[in-house]
Amino acid sequence: MTVKRVTQEPEPGAGVSTRSLVESLVREDATIDAGELYTVAGMLGMTDQQVRLCVRRLVADERFIQEGRGRRALLRATDDMRRALEPDVEFVRLMYAQDQNQAPWDGVWHLVAFAVPETLRPARDALRDAIVHLGGAPLQGGLYVTANPWEDLVEAEAVRLQVTDHITFLTSADLRVGGVTAPRDLAARLWPLDELARGHDRLAALAADRWERLSSPEPLAQPELLAIAIELAAAFTTATEPDPLLPPELLPRPWPGAQARELVARCWAELLRRPTASPAPRLFRRYAAIVNEITAHLPATDDVRPTQGR
Repeated sequence: MTVKRVTQEPEPGAGVSTRSLVESLVREDATIDAGELYTVAGMLGMTDQQVRLCVRRLVADERFIQEGRGRRALLRATDDMRRALEPDVEFVRLMYAQDQNQAPWDGVWHLVAFAVPETLRPARDALRDAIVHLGGAPLQGGLYVTANPWEDLVEAEAVRLQVTDHITFLTSADLRVGGVTAPRDLAARLWPLDELARGHDRLAALAADRWERLSSPEPLAQPELLAIAIELAAAFTTATEPDPLLPPELLPRPWPGAQARELVARCWAELLRRPTASPAPRLFRRYAAIVNEITAHLPATDDVRPTQGR
């Protein structure tokens, strides 16, 4: 891969909130070693006071139970917290399948309409948020569209919110918005592709920098490896959470999201390859299988510096 480096330089710990750090360090047994937490926080430029305040809030919100005090404490995630921490692995698998041209678009647009009464306003707002989170773009009041099948996911949310009587599903291969009919033009009109591309460029810059550190012959201590993993996880979430995961057929070429995700996958594979001195964070376990699947198809290369995506 012969490419040009992005001009923007990533900052250490950029984009990592204290809460994200705490959640990222939850191990497979649903615990966090406070000593490890404070050490990694320091490497990311966070103060002990920041960590203490964050832990205090999470305990008060019944997200964790604390045993002991200070750096000798052990934090245990509650059942609700454990469920909230489970990443959307299937969405991650879909985005990489799209990047590798293994999920071609069938030309069908998927639409959902809802008219939830004002008396159920909280449920209506929650349903709208869920639809947008799943990549839906608004067409008219209460009418949203995406390019991927989402009926089961939206219906499950409607069932949870008890508003199934107020939603309608439909599909179309003939969508026209304000006279625009070409699928790629529709995607550019309905989704903020330039903004999404900039987010992926920032992710690629960070991942390339961290790859250089991981590829260096100089050994890295366990806390530094954890810090890199957490930085990547936070940046990956920031870039991909607002991404509607449009099929490649609807995106500009080249699309920076594909290269950014490839760089992250290489970093994750290297992190997973290294032995750990303590129980692995849950995010390691959850992404291990999919990262191994992805990197098995990537060509070997010594140069993974990103191009300017836009």
